[in-house]
Amino acid sequence: MTAAERGSSRAAQRGPGGRAEAAVTMRVVVAPDSFKGGLSAAEACAAVAEGVRRAAPRAEVVAVPMADGGEGTLDCFLRARAGAPVEVAATDPLGRPVEARYALSGDGRSAVVELAAASGLPLVEDVPPDPMNAATTGTGELIADAVRRGARDVLVCIGGSASTDGGSGLLRALGVRFLDAAGEELPPGGAALARLASIDGSGVPDAVRATRFRVACDVSNPLVGPDGAAAVFGPQKGASPGQVAELDAALTVFADVLAAAGGARVHDLPGAGAAGGTCGGLVGALGAEPAGGALLVAEAVGLPSALAGADLVVTGEGRVDGQSAAGKVVSVVAALARDRGVPCVALAGSVAGPLDELHALGLTAAFSLADGPRSLDELKADAAPLLAAVAEQAVRLLTR
Repeated sequence: MTAAERGSSRAAQRGPGGRAEAAVTMRVVVAPDSFKGGLSAAEACAAVAEGVRRAAPRAEVVAVPMADGGEGTLDCFLRARAGAPVEVAATDPLGRPVEARYALSGDGRSAVVELAAASGLPLVEDVPPDPMNAATTGTGELIADAVRRGARDVLVCIGGSASTDGGSGLLRALGVRFLDAAGEELPPGGAALARLASIDGSGVPDAVRATRFRVACDVSNPLVGPDGAAAVFGPQKGASPGQVAELDAALTVFADVLAAAGGARVHDLPGAGAAGGTCGGLVGALGAEPAGGALLVAEAVGLPSALAGADLVVTGEGRVDGQSAAGKVVSVVAALARDRGVPCVALAGSVAGPLDELHALGLTAAFSLADGPRSLDELKADAAPLLAAVAEQAVRLLTR
């Protein structure tokens, strides 16, 4: 029986005064992203749950805070998987000591690592940009620690990288050696890859080889070329036009040697250029699986299983518009709900059409929190009560 059929059956069961007994038995899954500047995903869940219970006091509400692979992902994973943050002494993009954290699930089998925690651009804002030598080594140190603790499913959330090293620093921390023609190990950074002659993976531990790596990647840039990692993202990290050309050439050498060593060809792979080519390095050297951030987060926090038996899914984010269909949380939640025959409602600070693509993906309807003319600051300040009020009205559609 589909969710719609269950709802129809329950609506036929009238209690005193004609109120539908669906208010007693319905199951509502709440899976929003954060409302940037207003509510975290967990706070949004709490507000929606309050509204749901006003309309259906005995409803079962399942909260699954969501994220898109960026800010807030660790906290969502920790809540959903009964995990704990792990603090690690790592190195920043320039090799200086930094304290960084990642998330380990309660059973210790899964981990979420955010590249920005140890290899992010904000970590080097106190010094002049060094795009040629900055590296992702610290992120690899976080991953290595997670694997040592028993994690065999690692989600790497990339974005905000300070480097253009193809993820070579990360791989180096996992036991990969990058050698020049004389067999000498190259120094960290993207520029050094121009002298890369061979890659030695014999030092990679079996535990790392046995680990499933997934990469949350929301850009489609290839590793090299005019739309590649260096050309598009290098200038954001302080690279001059000449340095961009050098880094692109170095990444091309890197990709050539990876492929010659038996890895995947990642030169033109969509998304390989993300985070200075880190996605390409992970795919080429470790067979990592790249996918949209929101989809990977949904899998990591267990949203697909939470949807089993649901009568309604409520999602949301700060703004829902036509661009939300491009892999954002609302579109991913709607598609998962559609595949299970569950109606899906989105609540947002603002809603702007056209929403045809979102409806095609599975979104049933979208509602704005605004209860009248309001400024953005006013909406943010009152986001929780407004979200609860709109959620209540949405659920009442199913309980009458």
